[in-house]
Amino acid sequence: MRRLSYARAIREAHAQLLAQDPRVFLIGQGVRNPWYAGTSLQDLDKEFGRERVIDSPVSENATTGAAIGAAITGMRPIVFHPRMDFMLLAADPIMNQAANWSYLFAGQVSVPVVIRAVINRGGEQGAQHSQAVQALFAHVPGLKVVMPATPYDAKGLLVAAVRDGNPVLYIDDRWLYESEGEVPEALYEVPIGSAAVRRSGKDVTLAATSYMAAQAGRAAERLAQRGIDVEVIDLRSIKPWDRNLVYSSVGKTGRLVIADAAWVSGGIAAEIAASVAGDIFHALKAPIARVCLPDAPAPTSAVLEQAYYVGADEMVSAVEKVLL
Repeated sequence: MRRLSYARAIREAHAQLLAQDPRVFLIGQGVRNPWYAGTSLQDLDKEFGRERVIDSPVSENATTGAAIGAAITGMRPIVFHPRMDFMLLAADPIMNQAANWSYLFAGQVSVPVVIRAVINRGGEQGAQHSQAVQALFAHVPGLKVVMPATPYDAKGLLVAAVRDGNPVLYIDDRWLYESEGEVPEALYEVPIGSAAVRRSGKDVTLAATSYMAAQAGRAAERLAQRGIDVEVIDLRSIKPWDRNLVYSSVGKTGRLVIADAAWVSGGIAAEIAASVAGDIFHALKAPIARVCLPDAPAPTSAVLEQAYYVGADEMVSAVEKVLL
């Protein structure tokens, strides 16, 4: 085991997949530009050539459609969208084509494409460069959606996504790129649909996605100093999400806080809350709390950003509220 940054773990997964499987190729905007990709794709074009690491024009729809077509013919493309906001221009090929193709042809055709979408936050980037719209894609049958929070999962989930055989949205958060953790050198998979217990506890279940999973650990440490024992669940996958693990944890604690750094209305947190309330209402000792972004566009002021984005502070408050 070595320690790698989140971004370098993603880069290693790409390199090993490209080296191992000639069907794998990478296409997208800025795949050769550290301003777009950080170190997550650094020098892959020099190592594998520009026929397999393709810097595409600014045409999200055409690029994604071409990759989906290649996947249908048996290739294993990874499409890189450096800003999730503009991936919405590719919603048609993702939702209408990739998600439905296998169903329309009775399982005779698969679409093994990975669509990597990067969430950008902060830095006064504003409403069109800071959106986290994962719930939109998790709503669609036929798509899988993963959101790694650690370097280990960043590598393992990318490998699993490429090998899955179905269209998978792989969503990474730029705020995690410099975080470090232990990562095996060999190729390995993290199962899609499997959550992880990051901290065991008996008082409250705190389930979180991506960047918020890292913040949840900090919140739990602060609450522990006050004698509150929080169980932290890193969801890792949001379509499918690990109902068994979440339900088991809530059955033990009786309380649930869900943290997802996306808008509060109609989001992943709302889906999980509705499922828990509908399926194991008898286990709940208190109302479910959600820690999400307010229903407003991201501001372009640094001061307003501090009020807009949520993290450990808001999770601490939510946990304290469900314990009242």
